[in-house]
Amino acid sequence: MLSVTEHKEIEFSADLISKFEEIVTRYPEGKQKSALLPVLHLVQAEYGWVSPEAMEKVADFLQIQAIEVYEVATFYTMFFLRPQGKFVLEVCRTGPCCLVGAEKIMTHIEKTLGVKEGEVTADGNFSWRGVECLAACGMAPVLQIGPEYTFYENLTEESVDKLIENLKNKI
Repeated sequence: MLSVTEHKEIEFSADLISKFEEIVTRYPEGKQKSALLPVLHLVQAEYGWVSPEAMEKVADFLQIQAIEVYEVATFYTMFFLRPQGKFVLEVCRTGPCCLVGAEKIMTHIEKTLGVKEGEVTADGNFSWRGVECLAACGMAPVLQIGPEYTFYENLTEESVDKLIENLKNKI
């Protein structure tokens, strides 16, 4: 992982730039900043996260200030600001899920994967984090697994173990 003081040059592919250009055409002239969210989604899909260097390149492309990109990327929790595992387990940590065991599930995931929240396993395959409401309070505790964001409900430690084992078998 790059520290704040390290810089890595980034160059967007012609295909990615073409996708950016198509998105910008959806908005009126001079309103290219409106394309920021979908462009950031494309960057994250391509690289797995949104680095400071990528944010600067996006700002250059959209002809806006880098701080404007940073403000958006840091506001929305759907954007990762550091490298993530191939699979990202996101556990709902709001009140209803916690009442029925979300914190226990998060502790179990931490022990099972051997990494703390926000860290990546040594093999680069897994990371996990608590997130805000996943809108399934009636089936809590719940989690979603990215990058496809498959959703799982009524979690137990055993069902989490099976999910992780299934993911390991996909690698």
